[in-house]
Amino acid sequence: MARHDLFVRLGETLYRVERPWGEVPKGVGVPSDVACDAEGRVHVQLRQDPMADPEGPAVVVLSPEGRHIAAWGGAEVADGHMLSVHPDGRVFVVDRDAQEIIVFSREGKRLGGIGRRHRPGEPFNAPCDVAFGPDGSIYVADGYGASFVHRFSAEGTPMGRWGRPGDGPGEFSTPHSVWVLPDGRVTVADRENNRVQVFTPDGSWLADWTGHHKPMSVHGGPDGTLYVTDQVPRLSWLAPDGALIGRCRPVLNGAHGMWRGPDGRIFLSEQNPSRLTCLVPV
Repeated sequence: MARHDLFVRLGETLYRVERPWGEVPKGVGVPSDVACDAEGRVHVQLRQDPMADPEGPAVVVLSPEGRHIAAWGGAEVADGHMLSVHPDGRVFVVDRDAQEIIVFSREGKRLGGIGRRHRPGEPFNAPCDVAFGPDGSIYVADGYGASFVHRFSAEGTPMGRWGRPGDGPGEFSTPHSVWVLPDGRVTVADRENNRVQVFTPDGSWLADWTGHHKPMSVHGGPDGTLYVTDQVPRLSWLAPDGALIGRCRPVLNGAHGMWRGPDGRIFLSEQNPSRLTCLVPV
């Protein structure tokens, strides 16, 4: 039981901090990412070392109240890094060390994948994150062994890529997370360059949004605003033009993953300590 109530503020909104949140299993991986579907079900990505850790699920599904609903993916996912829930309910899991984006049904059945499994550089080299554009395009931040953002059609056909190592416009040093705003602009957490870069849908550079220390995750609200977690640790809320609306410290260490649920709650996945934090508007 919590000994104290904690609250944080982003802009004009006050949030109650709830942690640890939800029935996340212990000892079978750490919460690397979190994503909600349209019904508010919470999908937790559990990252494991396939060479050493005990067998367990890759994805745990919780009810909006945090109750355990389902667990799946342990046999299919080697190294789940991040995941995103498509508007149609499919779950896209970034299997980082297996070089593949795996597509699952909402029930956890493998439907297909993007990339060549266990073939580094064809096209991915330890990818990080996946996001979806308003036109159905799929974007992949390919950031550990490469410095690219890839674009695919809704069916998974390659449509191009951009980026190279460096710290200039359109260059990356660990593009760790990607999110597409409602107007189609692509935002990328350029972690080691301490910034969020903004691009057109086809990769033309638009802006740098600076003032972040090793940003880990980017996630947008329905109003075109953007949330950014970093390793200070803190959570920043940005206007559609990148202006800072608010900033807070909701976790003890930088949240690796994040998602704003349909009811306005913000979920943050933490790896050390291993848990979920939920920010509840009050």
